[in-house]
Amino acid sequence: MTVMLHVKTPEEVLELIKQEFVPAVEIEKVPLSSALGRVLAEDIAAREFVPDFDRSTVDGFAVRARDTFGCSDAIPAILPLQGEVLMGQAPGFALAPESCAAVPTGGAIPEGADSVVMVEFTEDYADGTIGIAKSAAPGQNMIFRGDDVYPGKKILQKGRVLSAQDIGALAAIGCVQVPVVKRQTVGVISTGDELVPCQEIPGPGQVRDVNGPMLEAMLQSFGVQVINYGIVVDDEKKLGDTVALAVRQCDAVLLSGGSSVGVKDAACRIIQSMGQILLHGIAIKPGKPTILGKAGNKPLVGLPGHPVAAYFITQLFVLPLLGILTGRNMPAYTVTATLQESISANHGRAQYHCCRLEYQGSQLLAYPIRGKSGLITTLAGTDGYFSIDRDCEGLPQGTRIQVTICGG
Repeated sequence: MTVMLHVKTPEEVLELIKQEFVPAVEIEKVPLSSALGRVLAEDIAAREFVPDFDRSTVDGFAVRARDTFGCSDAIPAILPLQGEVLMGQAPGFALAPESCAAVPTGGAIPEGADSVVMVEFTEDYADGTIGIAKSAAPGQNMIFRGDDVYPGKKILQKGRVLSAQDIGALAAIGCVQVPVVKRQTVGVISTGDELVPCQEIPGPGQVRDVNGPMLEAMLQSFGVQVINYGIVVDDEKKLGDTVALAVRQCDAVLLSGGSSVGVKDAACRIIQSMGQILLHGIAIKPGKPTILGKAGNKPLVGLPGHPVAAYFITQLFVLPLLGILTGRNMPAYTVTATLQESISANHGRAQYHCCRLEYQGSQLLAYPIRGKSGLITTLAGTDGYFSIDRDCEGLPQGTRIQVTICGG
C-alpha cells in the first residue's frame, strides 16, 4: 500500500514553528573579546557620554566663529595664539574672545570656542598670531559632548548577532562583560547502510556521508555548538538509542536520511516515540519528505538524505527555528539580479534553485546551477538561491529575481 505524505506549504510550516516552539533563552556574560558572533541577550544602553568632551575632527585652530566672520585670503582674521591643546589632555585654559588655540584631530576644545578652522586655511605668522583665511560656522569641525551617545541611549537591541562594529561600540561605552544567549547544542545524526565516513573510500553501492559535515558547518556558522553522532546504520533500535541519547544531550536534533516513506525508514516512528510529530511533508522542491517533531520544546527534524534537499530545509526552516529558540533576529540578505536562463517548475510545490552571481558592468546576473537534489556539486560554488512560487510554472530568461545570499 502506498502511503501519502500530508504536506504543508512553506508558509504554513513557518507559522507552525512559531506556534509550537517558544524561546528558551539562557543568559550568560562573556568578555568583550569573546562576544563576536554571539546573540545579544539584553538591550544595551549607554551609562555615560561618548565622547565626554567637545573634540575636534581636524588638525587646526579652535576659535569663536564670530571672530572669523567676513575673513578671506585677501583679508584674513588675525588672532593671537592663546595656547595649544595636547592630545589626551584637558585644555588648561578657556579661550578668550578674539583668540585661537591649536588643537589636534581628536583633541579637546577649550571652553569658549565653538568651531575649528582647518590648518589648511590658516597661516602661522611666527609672531604669536595666526591668520584665518576662511570663515567658520558654529559647530564646524567639532563633535560635541554626547554627540555619539548619552546616558540612557539604546545602543544595541537584544537578539542582534554581534558584529565587529558592535564590539567597537560596546568598547566605547565600557561594556566589557556582555550579556549573551547561551549557545545551543544541536545533535546531528546521519543514517543509512550506504554511508561511509568522508575519509574512507566508498565500496560498491556506498557513498561518503555528505550531510553530516555539511550540516555541522551550517550550524557552526550560525553560532551553535554541534555534537556529531556520526553514521548509524538502518537498524531501528540502534537509531532509536542514538536519537534518545541526542535528545538528552542536546537542545535540538537533526536526523539526516530515513524520512521518506519506505519499509526501512524508521525516522517517523522514532521521533513519534520521543514526543510528537508535528508534520511529515512540505510542499517544496527539494525537501518534500521532511519530518518535524518535538520532545518538550526540543525540535526533532528528519531531513531528507539528499544533500541539496537537506541544505534547503536547514536554511529555510531549521535555522529560523533555532533563531526562535534563542530570540535571535533573522534579517534576510537579498539582492536583485537578472535570471540568465529559463527555469521550469513543478506546479503545486514551491521550488528552490541555487545560483551563481556575476556582475556584468553595473548589472548583477544570476546563473542557475542545475542538478538533482542528490548531487552535492549543485551546492558547490553557490552564491545564493531563489524561489519559484508553487503556482508558477517557471521563470523566463531575463526575469528580475530576488536572490538570498548564502550565509546571510
